[in-house]
Amino acid sequence: MNQSFQPPEKPVAIVTGAARGIGAAIAQRLAEDGFDLALVDLDADTCTDTAALVKAAGQRAHCVSCNVSDEAQVADAVSEIENVLGAPTALVNNAGVLRDATLTNMSSEDWDLVIDVNLKACFLMCRQVAPYMRAAKWGRIVNLSSIAALGVFGESNYSAAKAGIQGISKTLAIELGPSGVTANVVAPGFVVTEMTKAVAERIKVSIEELSEMMKRDIVVDRTGTPQDIANAVSFFCDARSSFVTGQVLYVAGAPRG
Repeated sequence: MNQSFQPPEKPVAIVTGAARGIGAAIAQRLAEDGFDLALVDLDADTCTDTAALVKAAGQRAHCVSCNVSDEAQVADAVSEIENVLGAPTALVNNAGVLRDATLTNMSSEDWDLVIDVNLKACFLMCRQVAPYMRAAKWGRIVNLSSIAALGVFGESNYSAAKAGIQGISKTLAIELGPSGVTANVVAPGFVVTEMTKAVAERIKVSIEELSEMMKRDIVVDRTGTPQDIANAVSFFCDARSSFVTGQVLYVAGAPRG
């Protein structure tokens, strides 16, 4: 590791969409790794359970209400985080939404919402934290994509957003690398979460039935867990991953990409 690029003694990580599922698992794992956590979601009160997990790991937690697709709210949230916990040196863009429909049935509103929450929000958060990381000469950005970036029936909006995540991350790796900041992507496969349970309900099957359907393309013969994703994020946030940037890691139980 370049000796001029050293991790801070008190690292602070921001996790968006931290109230439940993958976001909560990521926050817990990063706390176990020694990070203090800023837990960002639409309603800060929904992050109290995640905050308890962080505190149980011996780290500080601060819950922040923020619509991450709103420029002013993002600026205010990051400023609040700096004031309470200190300058952020790791960012995990996990917040996301689904609004499935085939192309001819998709409304402009559903297109815009999915692009805003999944892609625009990533841009806004990265832009807001980059100056802190550059000043510290150390930083870790991990953006959550998906196997949907490779194409999924009925998810042109989500697929476009998740493919865009990969493009922006590779560009950030180039722009921020000279400052000791890495930018990488974790692209989950099928993981049982509240979001995938909602998908099962929408197509009128149980989550168990949907999991069995998805397992047909998973060579390790099981569906993913939020902890599987958290472990991958942990690697990219670690000081020992300093020579890894601009990469996309499909955590999908099967070859991808």
